[in-house]
Amino acid sequence: MKRAFGDVTARACANIALAKYWGKADVKKNIPAVPSVSLTLDQLVTETRVRFDSKLAEDVVRLDGRRATADEKDRVVKMLNTIRRQAGLRARAHVASHNHFPTAAGLASSASGFAALAASASAAAGLRSSPRKLSALARASSASAARSIFGGFAELPAGVRGQDDLYARPIATPDHWNVRLVIAVTERGTKKVGSTEGMERSRKTSPFYDAWVTDAPKWARQIKRAIKTRDLDTLGAAMERSTLAFHCCAMTSDPPIIYWAPATLAAMATVRGLRERGTSAWATMDAGPHVKALCGVGDAMRVRQALDRTPGVTRTWVAKPGPAVEVEVRP
Repeated sequence: MKRAFGDVTARACANIALAKYWGKADVKKNIPAVPSVSLTLDQLVTETRVRFDSKLAEDVVRLDGRRATADEKDRVVKMLNTIRRQAGLRARAHVASHNHFPTAAGLASSASGFAALAASASAAAGLRSSPRKLSALARASSASAARSIFGGFAELPAGVRGQDDLYARPIATPDHWNVRLVIAVTERGTKKVGSTEGMERSRKTSPFYDAWVTDAPKWARQIKRAIKTRDLDTLGAAMERSTLAFHCCAMTSDPPIIYWAPATLAAMATVRGLRERGTSAWATMDAGPHVKALCGVGDAMRVRQALDRTPGVTRTWVAKPGPAVEVEVRP
């Protein structure tokens, strides 16, 4: 049996999908039905520490200082078991993960969380995994996590049922484009319908789901081209269409899934109003109520101040393109 390393801590940043991911080709293997394009954000950080210990009778998982629920622990242990098989280990693990931003609230905490877990647990088990392998490992637990392995801009292609090796690919490094994402928090607490449940409900019941799967690749291609040419207006327009289309699927599911809060509409109107007055700012949302506005660095404070004044917005902050996952090994 291989010997595990010591304490390993990984830091991963959440990413926000510019071309949205909604729907799975294979639920069990976490294979997306549509391609997605994302921006990794420096302000949304998860730190995860892993240590394998042969004296443990079972894995111990703590999230944000509390013991993980049974469902949360099951997802973590599933990844740990994959890593143990790859490394030839039997030892159980201590896992302690902390999000430096709200959890399960539509801010992509699962993306940064499972990316950090993939990197820290693999290193703690003595594996020398490439970014591609870490991305595929993270994707098996959370498809969005595949993109958080990389800094800056990344894409995750659509996959097919039964696929095991799907991974994200970098598009551009953090210094490629000096954009900003202004995040407006519009409601407290966790969302009532998780993304996986919501995607399956949309797939099975929304009359617009097939149209979404057909049109989503077009918006992903437009966004990729706009990133490469630094064309904010083209990117923003495609991003807004992608956002509204996936929420259309959610809202027309049976029963409907409405992630928006009253402040969500108010914040979207604020962004639209800024644009009408000459500021290039574009709105996006994940499966949650919060609004994120993409803009140039010179407009970030103007956009943030406008969102701060929006009724119902409780907090704002400004994020820039963030780094790839980082690993620290302590003997």
